[in-house]
Amino acid sequence: HVQLVESGGGSVQAGESLRLTCVASGFTYSAYCVAWFRQAPGKGREGVARIYVGSGSTYYADSVKGRFTISQDNAKNTIYLQMNSLKPEDTGMYYCAADPGGCPAFVSSAFRYWGQGTQVTVS
Repeated sequence: HVQLVESGGGSVQAGESLRLTCVASGFTYSAYCVAWFRQAPGKGREGVARIYVGSGSTYYADSVKGRFTISQDNAKNTIYLQMNSLKPEDTGMYYCAADPGGCPAFVSSAFRYWGQGTQVTVS
């Protein structure tokens, strides 16, 4: 069955960087969408970046454009989220999500598979 495992979170100061990793296993699809969502205490789940594995097309929330980069390593079934110039408002639990469909929007309900999350804290 499909599993997603996130790693790379931690506690950093504003202006520093983190690189999150999402390792997928059990996929039988040649093309699928992978997204990073985050959720801060008392807030809803927010999409921050997504990539369509098949075309390589990427999409970003306005709040992270120019600072975050999503990329893929197909050979390792791995998706990365490079986060630079981190701000306190980037704090939250970050989740990797995937779905065997397109990448039309940041809608959490459209993603079938989810990881357990990795905490990012920026002070």
